[in-house]
Amino acid sequence: MDHKFDKNDLSEVEYSSVDNNFKSLYGLTPVVEDAIKLTIKKKNRQGLKKLIEPLHPADQADMIERLSGENLNSFLNLLGKALDPEVLVYLDHNVQEKVIDFIGTRALAKAIPELHSDDAIEILQELEEKDRKVVIKQLPKADRILVEEALSFPESSAGRLMQREFLAFPSNWTVGQTIDHMRTKPQDEEENFYSIYIVDPAQRLLGVISLSKLLSAKRPIRLNDLMQTNPRSVNVDTDQEEVALLFQQYGLVNMPVTDIANRLLGVILVDDIVDVINEEVEEDLQGLAGVSDFSIRSSFVETVKGRFSWLILNMFTAILASSVIGLFQDEIEKLVALAVLMPIVASMGGNAGTQTVTVAVRALATRQLNYTNLQKFVLKETWVGMVNGVIFAFLSVLLAYLWFGDKHIAFIMGLAMIANLLFAGILGTLIPLTLERFKIDPAISSSVFLTTATDVIGFFTFLGLSALVIL
Repeated sequence: MDHKFDKNDLSEVEYSSVDNNFKSLYGLTPVVEDAIKLTIKKKNRQGLKKLIEPLHPADQADMIERLSGENLNSFLNLLGKALDPEVLVYLDHNVQEKVIDFIGTRALAKAIPELHSDDAIEILQELEEKDRKVVIKQLPKADRILVEEALSFPESSAGRLMQREFLAFPSNWTVGQTIDHMRTKPQDEEENFYSIYIVDPAQRLLGVISLSKLLSAKRPIRLNDLMQTNPRSVNVDTDQEEVALLFQQYGLVNMPVTDIANRLLGVILVDDIVDVINEEVEEDLQGLAGVSDFSIRSSFVETVKGRFSWLILNMFTAILASSVIGLFQDEIEKLVALAVLMPIVASMGGNAGTQTVTVAVRALATRQLNYTNLQKFVLKETWVGMVNGVIFAFLSVLLAYLWFGDKHIAFIMGLAMIANLLFAGILGTLIPLTLERFKIDPAISSSVFLTTATDVIGFFTFLGLSALVIL
């Protein structure tokens, strides 16, 4: 059902009815979206601000992503300085680029200090180097120092992921002193926190106290009597994927980040880890699917370029598989049934192998699969391939015999099916593990090698047996 406003001016819109739509699960309902579009059309600055301000920055970002061309420019012009800087954090990268290009580096430099440090770094590291330098140069000195230090850490590391806003106290403070300080803390300190950290005069991490434990303790108790010593922490250079695994493994909501001297530098929160997990899963899916970007907002040229490399690689591997068919060209000419049935054998092997390789890639990414349980996993997948091979061999024998009435072709079809599904199960585990051993991302390369292998094995087994038994 379309929700359209047939009024000629937003002043005639019942704001109360629009307000009711903010009570839905998401703030941006169809009614609100249409109201915003109408304000843009009528260039009603005050009406737009009245509709936008109640929305969460994530919903504002959704609205921006649904606009394009002149509508997007008009929206940004009308909103002006009322645009919440936090909206930039939630924008799809392609749309974020457009918004930053429109507002300019000066406006971005003013927005950066208003963001949490981790969000600011996330935006800055996506900029082109020349634009990033311009923005950093315009930042206040204190912010510039923090940003430059954060960007000096390896890409996709804990140092890039952490935020510098956290609460740390000396061990000799009492619970009462700590709570009183937290009540009067400046607004630019961390507002959403789950724990406080105990440090020595050199800022070295001594312990951690959960917020619930702190609030339930008596005021005279000293923090060093309350804290958990030797808290789990990560080094600033730790890869973000490893950090995400730690959060998953131990059910964490936050984790301190330290340098080599155990000095507390920042904190990683679970909301950032959710983003990391999504990124890692998306990368795995992109590799297995053979695309470089899942965003529907990528430009036409970017989409073509991103898929071309995978398609050209696939073409060469297909030529390799076709060369196997070429070896048996004379046999195929003599018996057309071979040309009809061999794609079935190859396709079944490819699909079975893809199932196995997908499980293996995710198991490697989550550290469930390693060299201690490798033998058990390979053996299991081998037996799965064998059992499936026998089941589908029976079905394919029946199909081939009913189709062509030739028991030899049916028999060969069954043998080829067993062989291909068996090898698909074995290769589906060994290929990702081998690539991992040589420091090659198995999510990116596994499917290409697997498809080629199952095609070659399927064609060669089926046609080779046919040449030996029938022709």
